[in-house]
Amino acid sequence: MKNSALQTSTLHFLTDLKNNNDREWFAANKSVYDSALKNMVAFADGLLLEMGKHDHLSTATGKSSLYRIYADTRFSKDKAPYKTHWGIRLGRATDYLRGGYYLHLEPGNSFAAGGFFSPNPDDLKRIRQDIELNHEDWEKLFKTDSLTETFGRLRGEQIKTTPKGFDKDHPGIDWLRYKQFILRHNFSDEQVLSSNFVSEVSSTFQQLRPFFDYMSEVLTTNSNGEPLF
Repeated sequence: MKNSALQTSTLHFLTDLKNNNDREWFAANKSVYDSALKNMVAFADGLLLEMGKHDHLSTATGKSSLYRIYADTRFSKDKAPYKTHWGIRLGRATDYLRGGYYLHLEPGNSFAAGGFFSPNPDDLKRIRQDIELNHEDWEKLFKTDSLTETFGRLRGEQIKTTPKGFDKDHPGIDWLRYKQFILRHNFSDEQVLSSNFVSEVSSTFQQLRPFFDYMSEVLTTNSNGEPLF
């Protein structure tokens, strides 16, 4: 396997880009970007190989997992033309394996995350139905050592009121208010640039499995536990 370690210059490029976020600077440094991108593709290819040892992914290549560096400024007040981080998204294969992986690489702000960033209305309703019926299982799930030691608490946006159709006095109301279900683990720049970072990221993502396995079971059955397909 080709070298998938991240180079110091790949992070330095992001720092320089943050300080010079304009098209003229980018054009003048296009060769630096191309070199950093090549390193990122090699890293992502290595991550796919490692992840394939413990999960079944729908993402075909490292290149296809990378978010574009070009920012979409059409509906944003920030008109800077480029993102100042690298982003990798890995999808899980088949309708039976739910959840997604995301790796964010940025000097001083790198992290691995996974979960359900924007569940569709049907999935969100089904998740809340499960919380309503099995809130004690949710309490136990998020006390699992692999989750608490690696990711800490559940993150994600919550509504301030009670979801429509649910009891405001339900003992699992704090869980019912979630509309995103995300776990996150931070990395230092030293970790990002270490020779074994690919393996470290893969191992971190593997710790999401208790959460993903539980959610996959919920989202492929109805409230009676019967398979949806």
